[in-house]
Amino acid sequence: MEKGQAEGLMPLIGAVLADADVTLDRLAVIGVGTGPGNFTGVRIAVAAARGLALGLGIPAIGVSGFDAAALDLPPDVVASLDARRGAVWLSGAGLDPQQAVPGALPGGLAGRDVTGHRADEIAAETGGRALVPTLPLPVAIARIAASRAGTPQPRPAPMYLRPADAAPPSDPAPVLLP
Repeated sequence: MEKGQAEGLMPLIGAVLADADVTLDRLAVIGVGTGPGNFTGVRIAVAAARGLALGLGIPAIGVSGFDAAALDLPPDVVASLDARRGAVWLSGAGLDPQQAVPGALPGGLAGRDVTGHRADEIAAETGGRALVPTLPLPVAIARIAASRAGTPQPRPAPMYLRPADAAPPSDPAPVLLP
């Protein structure tokens, strides 16, 4: 969603649960995508997951979009996610998460297979294959979270790979009168 994540998230969760004929009290774990992605959207998703988990007394488990995109694919695959503005986020074995632009990829990717956003284009550059993710990202996040349940996990936290687009106002704060 471009806008309205805060307003739309809880009704969406309710609709998904209703479609599955599941109530909140039947959940054992909450999986949440931690990004990278839209700054506000990721913050809202992580905060909502942590709040629901706290209220329900169950764990919230964060899963990166990279892990979800690469689920059940070869361990050396490079996962590519949309970074907007013509760029992609890349991550994989031996490759720290980073922003890149197709046509100017980081070194060390020769022969690597790629999955995710613009995989065909990036694989043509690396000389590897474009692999289709095995599951849609939300389903992969749920599967990974379920597989991690019962093991020590850090609290979910947003994965930010670039600063927020919004900036605090440069005007001084208004003076409040008594």
